[in-house]
Amino acid sequence: MTIQQLIYVITISEAGSLNKAAETLYISQPSLTSSMQELEKELGITIFNRSGRGVSLTNDGLEFMQYARHVVQQYDRLMEKYGNGEAVKKKFGVSTQHYSFAVKSFVEMVKQFNMDEYEFAIRETKTREVIDDVAVGRSEIGILYLSDFNRKAIEKILKSNSLEFHHLIDCDAYVYIWKNHPLAKKKVIRFDDLKDYPCLSFEQGAAGSFYFAEEILSTSEYPRTIKANDRATMLNLMVGLNGYTLCSGIICEELNGSDYIAVPFKPDEKEKASKMEIGYISKKNMLLSNMAKLYIEELDAYLNNSVK
Repeated sequence: MTIQQLIYVITISEAGSLNKAAETLYISQPSLTSSMQELEKELGITIFNRSGRGVSLTNDGLEFMQYARHVVQQYDRLMEKYGNGEAVKKKFGVSTQHYSFAVKSFVEMVKQFNMDEYEFAIRETKTREVIDDVAVGRSEIGILYLSDFNRKAIEKILKSNSLEFHHLIDCDAYVYIWKNHPLAKKKVIRFDDLKDYPCLSFEQGAAGSFYFAEEILSTSEYPRTIKANDRATMLNLMVGLNGYTLCSGIICEELNGSDYIAVPFKPDEKEKASKMEIGYISKKNMLLSNMAKLYIEELDAYLNNSVK
């Protein structure tokens, strides 16, 4: 088994067909097929199901893929540190909950690299997919938050996937609304103030649960709720319906515009205040790429300069 064969497996999986993978790798399809057959024979497993519609990973292939991505990533890190840097085109991916500061930090990181030499990806997605992307190596870094409510559940999932959570900053809860909302001039907002307005939250899919909610205090009773799939829709609902969401209070005006504000949330006496611990997740015992290190530096700088 060679590093090149591992790269072949990853490329075939991403392309979904041997033809497309061969084009991407600049080799002939017969050579690629032969290499995969040799690898499967050596390992004693079938990595791909083959059909007229393309290829897909078998159960054994799914497990093998996780190890393959990890080994290739570590190889890239070693070549970046000790080699001539010309082994393969360097890749860096981030998966994140819907945070504008994560995108802003990504932008600042990318500006410092020659995009002709690197392949970048950022994915704003559901909480479980953030975890899964880092677990299988699709992204090197994942951005999410922990609270008193979701901590045990999320940490259990992270541990089972050999992932680590790294603290960046603690934030109080804020009510995120548009600047002309009827509550916009209040110094603090309580739950009772919000009863006539829809609470907006990000859809977490079929596997969603209270523990995966991106909004803090997700178990509280909300008379009116609307779910959205993306940040742009969420902002539109804030304007069109005077909707609100509970967030960290860290707003990137450069990306979201100046039409939105964050007002401190004040829990009632019977309610328990909760903090958001924002951080990033990564594979345990994994060397981080220079891009990942720089991205984390950009995140840390932006968060600490922006927190209220």
